[in-house]
Order: sequence, then structure tokens, then C-alpha cells
Amino acid sequence: MRERELAIGGQRLSLQGLSGTYDDIFLPLHGEHQASNAAIALAAAEALLGAGPRQGLDADAVRAAFASVQSPGRLERLAAGQGGPTILTDAAHNPHGARALAAALTTDFRFTRLVGVVAALRDKDVRGMLDELEPVLNEIVVSANSSPRAMDPDELGALAVEVFGAERVSVEPVLAEAIQQAGELAEEGCESGVGVIVTGSVVTAGQARTIFGKEPA
Repeated sequence: MRERELAIGGQRLSLQGLSGTYDDIFLPLHGEHQASNAAIALAAAEALLGAGPRQGLDADAVRAAFASVQSPGRLERLAAGQGGPTILTDAAHNPHGARALAAALTTDFRFTRLVGVVAALRDKDVRGMLDELEPVLNEIVVSANSSPRAMDPDELGALAVEVFGAERVSVEPVLAEAIQQAGELAEEGCESGVGVIVTGSVVTAGQARTIFGKEPA
């Protein structure tokens, strides 16, 4: 990846391939990690098709392919924020994913206030995820998803209190109601630029998509 700049609905990239540079690539995904993924995908496509210094890929075809990319549940916008908070979901379910999510929320968005909704599985490093998310969230609402492996909300709440402090943590066992509560918390004292991020598990992201009328990913 040679260059990356933010764009409405994603980012615009300049990617270095084996056969040269592919400029003006629009990627409708957020986060530097997705830009790195795009560079890897381009290298894989060049290797598969035998591209090299003397024979490159068709630049327009490369642009069209990246512009059509979809990644449901990966910093996906569920509500646009018109007359309410912007609501996003991300399937981060380990500390590494939470770190990438926190970085993307910092670099690609300009929220004046951001509240997290977290529902995780009990066999994951939930404390590690909370540690990564704490710096970017004003408050957190912990909940549960529909998996039989879901962590009990009260247990998750106790972990969250250790990381965030009791004054920044709420517990709401029903995910849909947790999202609603997070939206209300996000709007407290702020008129615009507020957001909610629903995360902690692939199951959580899928459930959030269903709540907002989308097919589970």
C-alpha cells in the first residue's frame, strides 16, 4: 500500500503491485487493516493470473473489483445517524480484532461521543478485548448474544467495571434493548456526531444486523 486517504463510505487507496502502481482505488471498507488486506488481495490476484513487470492487470477491472467489495459485520453501518446516533457493528472477538477496531474508530471516524455495546463468548479473552476498547469508548453497555457459549451479562459487567470503572458501565441482558440504551447514552449532552459500536462476537454482529433488518452474515 503506497497511499491511503479517507473517503465517504470508505477509503481511497494507491496500491503497489508487481506490475506497477494501481491508483484511485475506492474501497468501501473502513480501517487501515482493510487497506492492508486489499494490498494482499491484489498481490494474490497478480500471482494467480501471472501478472508481472511486463504484464499487469487491467486497472479499471481492479478498481471495479475493489469498489464492489462487501464485508458484512466489519465496521458495517447499521443506522446512518440522521436524527440519531450512527450505529456500527463489528465482529471483533479477540484482542487483536478489538485493537484493529479501536484504531479504525480513531482514524476513520470523528465521533464526539461513542458508546460501545459488547456481548462476547465466555471462552474468549474478553478482558483483553475490553482493554483494547476502553480508550475509544465513553461508556459501555454489556449484554448477551444468542449463543449457548455467551458470557453471562453480569459476569461481563464485572469485568467491564474493572477496566472502565463502575460509572461508565451499564448492564442490559437483551441485545436490542442494550443498543437502544447505548444510543440514548451517546446522545446525552451531545447534539451531533455521536455513535454506537456493537461488537464482541461474530454472533453479536449477526444479531445486530438482524435487529436492523439485515440478513445475518
